[in-house]
Amino acid sequence: MDGDRGASPHDRSETVADVGEFGLIGRVTAGRAQPPTTLLGPGDDAAVVAAADGRVVASTDVLVEGVHFRLDWSTPEHVGQKAIAVNMADIAAMGAVPTALLVGLACPKATDAAVAEALAAGMWKEAVRAGAGLVGGDVVGADQIVISVTALGDLQGRAPVTRGGAMPGDVVAVAGRLGWAAAGLAVLGRGFRSPVTVVGAYRVPDPPYAAGPQASLAGATAMIDVSDGLLADLGHVAEESNVAIDVRTDLVPVHQRLVEVASALGADARHWVLTGGEDHALAATFPEPAAVPEGWTTIGTVTRGNSVTVDGKPYEGGTGWQHWR
Repeated sequence: MDGDRGASPHDRSETVADVGEFGLIGRVTAGRAQPPTTLLGPGDDAAVVAAADGRVVASTDVLVEGVHFRLDWSTPEHVGQKAIAVNMADIAAMGAVPTALLVGLACPKATDAAVAEALAAGMWKEAVRAGAGLVGGDVVGADQIVISVTALGDLQGRAPVTRGGAMPGDVVAVAGRLGWAAAGLAVLGRGFRSPVTVVGAYRVPDPPYAAGPQASLAGATAMIDVSDGLLADLGHVAEESNVAIDVRTDLVPVHQRLVEVASALGADARHWVLTGGEDHALAATFPEPAAVPEGWTTIGTVTRGNSVTVDGKPYEGGTGWQHWR
């Protein structure tokens, strides 16, 4: 092949500019099924979503290329799944069931249309897994890929579980995996692509969506999505509830696979578990040990005060992710 010869128009990939705004929307929505909560889906000025409870739980997240994801580390489908998962985890953290999602996609006009379609495929895949509908959104031009997702949820008659309800005497428990995404990020940062289990955990989080409503039904007093790190996010609960939380390391599960990866990289697996973000596990407080539901793991206690400690002492080192830090 002659390296000096430019590709002909027939050789190049079809871009989003070639397809056009409405053509792209048509491609990514055609033939997609919606859950019963979607009364009117994509195609009109706005969607209509059932809200039988009379209240709607809403949350928004923005993912920026180069900040939240890299397409040399993740496939577009992985990124689409992640964009949906990080939003629906917030809905579950309120004790609600995800019902609908609105997506805004900004990207350069030269973006391969196949990339945009794969992003959408990942979004639909994760939405279906949680039983929610992708009901609308917008696409615009930009200098880089930016994904904005708004998730809606249904409390099904229950009170929302906020960050501000923890009480002295409560126990702290978690559901979902911790430290896996941090391990995957560390592996990718060293230029490796395996072990696949930890790299995959960074690429696509696995929030325990059902655990949120389960905790609400069990009487959880406070709950939060672990997105920035367990200690950092428990700090939000401690602050909002005006309590102190102590995490016991002998109770926090550290998977053997994380220990092996940490040993290979010269890292600390327990540090990943305590401070690593992006797993989107759930952390909650319950009024007594007996109230902790099956599938949740008790890891600490709530007392009077306003701090987060580990084994009774302040944790040395950073506790989690902060933007602009």
